[in-house]
Order: sequence, then C-alpha cells, then structure tokens
Amino acid sequence: MLNDRTQMDGARVLLCVCGGIAAYKAIEVLRSLQRAGCTVRVASTEGALHFVGRATWEGLTHTPLATDLFDYAGSAIPHVENAGWADAVLVMPATANMMAKMAYGLADDLVSATLLAVPAATPVIVAPAMNVHMWQAPATQANVATLMERGVQLVMPVSGRLACDDVGEGKLAPVEVIADAVLKAVREAVAGETGSATNAGATSLAGVRVLITAGPTHEAIDPVRYIANASSGKMGFAIAEEAAHRGAEVTLVSGPTSMAAPEGVKRVDVVSAAQMHDAAVAAFADADVAICAAAVADYTPRVVADHKLKKAHERLDMIELVETADILAELSATKLAGGKRRVVVGFAAETNDLALNAQAKLERKGCDLIVANDVSRADSGFGRDTNRVSFVSIDGTEDLPTLTKREVAGRLLDRVAELL
Repeated sequence: MLNDRTQMDGARVLLCVCGGIAAYKAIEVLRSLQRAGCTVRVASTEGALHFVGRATWEGLTHTPLATDLFDYAGSAIPHVENAGWADAVLVMPATANMMAKMAYGLADDLVSATLLAVPAATPVIVAPAMNVHMWQAPATQANVATLMERGVQLVMPVSGRLACDDVGEGKLAPVEVIADAVLKAVREAVAGETGSATNAGATSLAGVRVLITAGPTHEAIDPVRYIANASSGKMGFAIAEEAAHRGAEVTLVSGPTSMAAPEGVKRVDVVSAAQMHDAAVAAFADADVAICAAAVADYTPRVVADHKLKKAHERLDMIELVETADILAELSATKLAGGKRRVVVGFAAETNDLALNAQAKLERKGCDLIVANDVSRADSGFGRDTNRVSFVSIDGTEDLPTLTKREVAGRLLDRVAELL
C-alpha cells in the first residue's frame, strides 16, 4: 500500500473545474497533486473559463484543456477517453448545477458527459462551493445524498464568509483537505479498497460535538521561565481538522503552539494545565466525544514568583512541584453524566513498554480508548509529521503502521464512530 505523497508517481487524476468563484483554488490543488507525483489532466466548463483561462491549465499540465465534446486535440471522443484514463476524478468547485447533473445523469456539456462516462470502479471526489442558501436548499441536499449513496466521495464545504458576503456553509474546503482526499482515494484504489468506505468515514461524524485538546502546557516558574515539553500540537490539530471535515462540531482547546486553527473549528487558547483543565471540563459539558491529545504537564510549581528569580541569590535548583489536575480521568469519570453515553479517548506518549503502560493507563483512567505511541522512535516523536501508534481498548490492541498524522486521525475517528 502506498503510504505517502512521494509514492504517488504514475497516478492519473482528471480535474473537472466548474464555474464558481473558487475555481482559482483548483490551481493550488493541481499543483499539490503534481508535487505528490500525480499526472493531471483538466476538463473545464465554459463558465469556469471566466475565472481561470485555457492558457493557465495548459501551461500547468502540458496537455490540451478539454472544454468541448467536438473540439479536442487529444481525442475524437474526449469524454470517454479522459474518463477511462483517470485513476481518480476530482470535481471542484462543484456547483449546485453540476451536482444536479451528476445526480440525474445529464450529459449536456463536456464535463457532465465525462462524469457520466467514469467507470464504476474509479473514485470520484466532489468538493462543492456555493452560496449558503444554495447549499442548504432541499434540492441540493437531496442531490448530495443521492451522490453519496452511489459512492461519490464528498469533501464537504466549510462555514465562513463567502464571496457574496453571506456567512455560513458553502465555502470550499481547504486546498490541503481536498488534495489529501484525492490522494487517499488513489491509495485505496491501488490497495483494492472501496471508495464507499472512505465516503462513509468522511460523513460519519455529522452533527457530533467533539472536544479535542492539543499541544503542550507551560507551567510558570516566574514571569520569564516555565516548565514545558516538546509537544508541537500537530496530532491534535490533525484530529481537529479531520473531525471538522467529517461534519463534527469541533472545539479545540490548545496549549501554546504556532499552528493555525483548522477552518470550521472553534479554538480555545490556554497556557497552563489548570487553564486547560477548566476549558476542557467546560467544553465537555456539551460534547459527545473528548479526545485528549494534549501533552499536559504532570506537575506545576507550587508557587509562581512575581519577578524574575536571580540565580545569584534566589533558589532555582529546588522548585517545589505539585500535581496538576488529571483531565483525562476527570472527563472519563463524568462521561455517563446526564444519562447519555459519551466517548473519551486518551493518548499515551511512551519511551518503553508501550503496550503494558498503555493498558495500565486505560484501566487507571477509565477511558474508552488509548492511542499509544513510542516517542523515542524517529517516525513517531514529538513534532514529526508521521506517527506509529497502537489503539488500546478493553477488546485488545490494534497496531497501525507508520502513517501521516492526518491518516492516524482518520483511523482514530473511524474507531470513535464505531464507539458512538
């Protein structure tokens, strides 16, 4: 199975561009796919040419742009030839009109005819973008449901300010999310996995309220010094991004990091373990799921100096510490409160006896699942872009291969959906 973007050489992606203001973002997705090793061809509606012209697409792909059923330099039957050539097809920005054509099997232009000619085994990924009222219209939602039932993979739009100045759902998903969805579809196609499983995962958390903690905490010694750890927050942020992509309502409680919050995620910034405890407890009151990925400090100074301590005459070699609140244990203890069953997931960063320590933590904390990773490994340490983890539950241990943190997030959220 292909494991990363550098192993996508030879994958063929057909990019179908529709006439929406977000068409320019298809350029970024195209370049991302090319950097991953994919060969990309482009088919464009006439409307899309008002936003991005022929010269741009042909200059980037070094192949003729397909816009007309009867005038294409690459083939006498471009819709059939391009549909059969592709290992995956991406439609972006998918307009309400194009999704309606796909749902009803209309083929009155080059792009819609091409989409109707795509073989059943070829994954089709659709990234919609439109006005919030167009997106929420019953007709559009019915067409979306029809496409999903047929195995089309939807990269759902996010909430934000739209080109028309309305605010709400309908904004194109982030470029990297769309590119990752295409690459994942190609990987799964190569591995013989079905596109429908991916689509199910992409929508499995619609309406679910998810609390995620991420990053380190800083425990102040004095105004300029603190106790911390090497957590970057990458894993927690990857989970938040994937959960939002799957339709969840995400609250991300983050310690100090340099990372930007994923689109569509409510972010709560904290510094200390005490602040993270208070924010997490408050957010969990309305949550269905808690995923405690933060590396919270186990101890904090008993007394915080109100001035910078001088090592010449003030003690820095003996700082009295006290334990911080156990956020994971407290959330686990209250997961049945209010008469509803909630899911709580913890993380265990270990350097030895991974399975044994993770199992002990699962029993001690009372959570539903522990994600254990050996942070001494080169492919699984703090700040890395990959993780090699094990899922530990009362039913046993599942060891995963080395995956990107976004892929780990996807596997984890699949498990969460099963627990729900």
